[in-house]
Amino acid sequence: MSKATYPLKLPSSIKEAATRLAKKDGVSLNQWIASAVAQKVGSVDTAEEFLKRKAGDADGSGMLRFLDLVADRPPLPDDEIRR
Repeated sequence: MSKATYPLKLPSSIKEAATRLAKKDGVSLNQWIASAVAQKVGSVDTAEEFLKRKAGDADGSGMLRFLDLVADRPPLPDDEIRR
């Protein structure tokens, strides 16, 4: 496995929390951060693949037909988009 370096700048509070958790897990801060990044990459990739499978061949036209059924009236009070 090849390794690459990356200069990482963290807010002090995040670094302190990560250091505490790494110590609790009995690993170096570098190992802990690498593991945390790997977990995040895995979860994002898994979610992306899951959503692609669920979407299948959907192109959005079904949703547009559904939205066409909604009554054309002004929003209810406190339901407006604030700009």
